[in-house]
Amino acid sequence: MKVPFLDLHTHHRAQRAEFSRAFESVVDLGAFAGGKFVEEFERDFALYCHADHAIGVGSGTDALWLALLAFGIGPGDEVITVPNSFIATAEAISFTGAKPVFVDVDPITYNMDPGALESAITERTRAIIPVHLFGQPANMDPILSIARERNLRVIEDAAQAHGAEYDGRRVGSLADAGCFSFYPGKNLGAFGEGGAVVTNDVELRDRIRKLRDHGQSKKYHHGVVGWNSRMDGIQGAVLQIKLRGLDEGNKLRHSHALRYDEAFSGVDGITVPERGSNVGHVYHIYAIQVPQRDEIMRYLNSKEIGCGIHYPVPIHLQEAYRDLGYARGAFPVAERSAERFLSLPMFPELTHSQLDEVIEVVHDGLKSVGD
Repeated sequence: MKVPFLDLHTHHRAQRAEFSRAFESVVDLGAFAGGKFVEEFERDFALYCHADHAIGVGSGTDALWLALLAFGIGPGDEVITVPNSFIATAEAISFTGAKPVFVDVDPITYNMDPGALESAITERTRAIIPVHLFGQPANMDPILSIARERNLRVIEDAAQAHGAEYDGRRVGSLADAGCFSFYPGKNLGAFGEGGAVVTNDVELRDRIRKLRDHGQSKKYHHGVVGWNSRMDGIQGAVLQIKLRGLDEGNKLRHSHALRYDEAFSGVDGITVPERGSNVGHVYHIYAIQVPQRDEIMRYLNSKEIGCGIHYPVPIHLQEAYRDLGYARGAFPVAERSAERFLSLPMFPELTHSQLDEVIEVVHDGLKSVGD
């Protein structure tokens, strides 16, 4: 049986008529760049995140970049984050002119290790960006405590964690700002690019609104140098529809994860992802760790089981960041997991038979590689 890594066709099938009506409404009103549908989604998404404000932007990368700019971070500054994220986390820092500084991650959750923060902070440090990797919130309380002691900003990279919770609070509302991506494959995905910054800070909201729209406070009046990062109306309309099903989708992901856990826990050679006791994981990615990962991945591909690697080369070892001077061995936990992670099919519409097929083929692949 062929099992895709992600199946957006099935994901969207039931709502196609509703999407078509939404497209017609956008066309009828001509609300293509910002406007009514974006504003309505911003309102709904802020409420969903238990926050006061949401600002729709062009992508998750823009969300991080504009949040940093809005906090005044720029050349000469340093921002601490982790090396086992998509490169956009670091790119956003670099495009402000600031320097990314990395710390290693916890070996259980693969999120930022708060114990590594103190030694990374210098007089140039201005902010910390913890990443809620794969849909599991980072250990925010100690991170926030350290940041408050040092008067540092904390920006959550919540691009993979729509609806995740930490101590009963939704991610995005835990720090000074939370940044989301609505890339189509996300738990809450648009029909193209899109992102949002969530915050309780009205001044930050207003600065980001200006920055995303060429620095305008009103048309043709530019108070600051900004950029074109408006969310378009079609994405706002689509996201408003899809937001209503996000919690149910996350529940199904959690159920699938429990099935994988049951099948793989205690199996020699497989490390299943662990959850913190105080978090609500939303499983954007279900990544196991296996030895001889590449061989097992080839075996799964030969059996038409979709799989992936998140992320095979940590950011500090990317050619783009060679000038930072990090060498292999700088962050051993992140590096080891990058060599062993294997992401299995994970989307709400996975069927029981598809899950059983994935589980069987993973077991067979492990035996095949071990023979």
